[in-house]
Amino acid sequence: MGDLIAAFQEALIGWGPNLVAAVAIFVVGGVAAKFATALVARGMDRAGVDVILVRFVRNIAYAGLMALIVIAALGRLGVNTTSFAAVIAAAGLAIGLAFQSSLSNFAAGVLLIVFRPFNVGDYVEVGGVSGSVEEVQVFTTVLRTPDNKKVILGNAAITDASITNYAAYDTRRIDLVFGVGYDDDLRLTRDVISRVLSQEGRVLQDPAPTIGVGELADSSVNFVVRPWVRTSDYWNVRLDLTEAMKLAFDEAGLSIPFPQSDVHLQPVQAA
Repeated sequence: MGDLIAAFQEALIGWGPNLVAAVAIFVVGGVAAKFATALVARGMDRAGVDVILVRFVRNIAYAGLMALIVIAALGRLGVNTTSFAAVIAAAGLAIGLAFQSSLSNFAAGVLLIVFRPFNVGDYVEVGGVSGSVEEVQVFTTVLRTPDNKKVILGNAAITDASITNYAAYDTRRIDLVFGVGYDDDLRLTRDVISRVLSQEGRVLQDPAPTIGVGELADSSVNFVVRPWVRTSDYWNVRLDLTEAMKLAFDEAGLSIPFPQSDVHLQPVQAA
């Protein structure tokens, strides 16, 4: 028993300083890596670099620094880092084959950063999901839906799909359809629609709104109304115009007919 304790003490004396140094390298290095990446991110923020690129670079830089710190700590323990690097390379190849989708997500993340189909805060539709872009990470992109749900998409799924960016331009067109009865005055209808649009201050005059008869439907004459607004005003103006049109039609005595069908009964003589 005494020999075992002596051997343990000897090993502790021999390995203790290296072990303490390795732990110190890992802990201090981790803190330094966080500080360094935060400093880089702060500098990029001050330089006016977009938030999406700042977060991406910070994550990549932190991962690279931590890999170097782990190798340094292992070297302090006496591990042959040259052979360790070879093992890492071989393991990296195996892992790369096993995680091809993750690597494709990483490559897709780089493409999203370089080509910038959207920015943080843009409202987009991709892969059947709509939401505001919150962050592009190393492998994934985070969206927030209008009902405040968090959706995480793989970057490869985004670059492989069609991306609709509703915030890409400063203005958007609202497409509305209002139906009136066949007995209603079409000129009066056009005047009422024009008046409602002119009273809505958020509707842009350039380009001018489009008003026209778009369809002679089964139960109504449908007017196509297409005003332009600022992108940030889109939904508020769309909802307000729909309500304002209904009130204006009621005030002018214009009808909004319900779908209806005429049924003709033919008398049948008894045999």
